[in-house]
Amino acid sequence: MPPATGSAPSAAVRQGVWVGAATGLYGISFGALSVAAGLSVAQTCALSLLMFTGGSQFAFVGVVAAGGTGLSATAGAALLGVRNAFYGLQTSPLLGARGLRRLAAAQLTIDESTAVAVAQDEPGERRRGFWAAGLAVFGFWNAMTLLGALLGDALGDPRRWGLDGAAAAAFLALLWPRLRQRRARAVGALAALVAVLLVPAAPAGVPVLAAAVVAVLVALLRRPRPEGTAGERGGGPA
Repeated sequence: MPPATGSAPSAAVRQGVWVGAATGLYGISFGALSVAAGLSVAQTCALSLLMFTGGSQFAFVGVVAAGGTGLSATAGAALLGVRNAFYGLQTSPLLGARGLRRLAAAQLTIDESTAVAVAQDEPGERRRGFWAAGLAVFGFWNAMTLLGALLGDALGDPRRWGLDGAAAAAFLALLWPRLRQRRARAVGALAALVAVLLVPAAPAGVPVLAAAVVAVLVALLRRPRPEGTAGERGGGPA
């Protein structure tokens, strides 16, 4: 394959845009479900603009639809959103963003932008992949949220269109190449096992958060330390 020209988008950018389109389409489902739960079109769009994390948004409207209070809906959404803080620990060193770009990066740190970024081998491609995926998801998600909120019940059950499967398939396509290494497969299996065991007993969001904690702990425990650090400080293993 010939090398890309300077004007052609890189592989990371193309990947980010495609992931953004696949994920953003599911915003139709959120828009329709949010209005059906009793939120106005303006409130629905505000959730996508400001909260901008699909799992938390669905959790919020799910609690509202079940008759829960605003406080309980916010608590459930926040619990699911905690995972983005773990993503930030990984993406912040990759991006090196400062000032307003740092604020924008925080808003765009989600499952998809993180997955596209860490799937790249080159530092420049990681940054381009992050911004391409984050901006693409943000644009498509908010546009489709508005469309879904306006169409409402005319769409019927959003799952009939397979939009939930499109988002999952896009994420799996990014994850699969990362599982070629034995260590990655072991961490993924352990995190999945923890999540599956917690699903029947834990509140919504806790299994996902626990799985993320497992992955972070494994990474911290396996992180190499500079030579001589323990000896210079006179201590043993941490």
